[in-house]
Amino acid sequence: MNDAEERPVVVDGGDRSCVRLLLELRGRVQELPPGTVVHLIATDPAAPLDLPAWCHLTGHTYLGPVHGFDRSAYGLRVAQAPRATRPDAPWHPAV
Repeated sequence: MNDAEERPVVVDGGDRSCVRLLLELRGRVQELPPGTVVHLIATDPAAPLDLPAWCHLTGHTYLGPVHGFDRSAYGLRVAQAPRATRPDAPWHPAV
């Protein structure tokens, strides 16, 4: 295992909506090396639907719910060559 796989990066989305979560997440994963595991803490009820869809769109691997947090959390692994999305609308592919 490399360091990226051993220490997940935690992104605390607080009570932000999925739109704001994806905007923040998009920026954060661009800074991370491929293979990094990210744990996203999110209370928005749409997160368990939107995050897997966003991962499918971008090529990141959705890892599912993560236990051990006091709020809902979800995991993903940063892709080697993710597909770009729009900076202002990360749920849309970049043109």
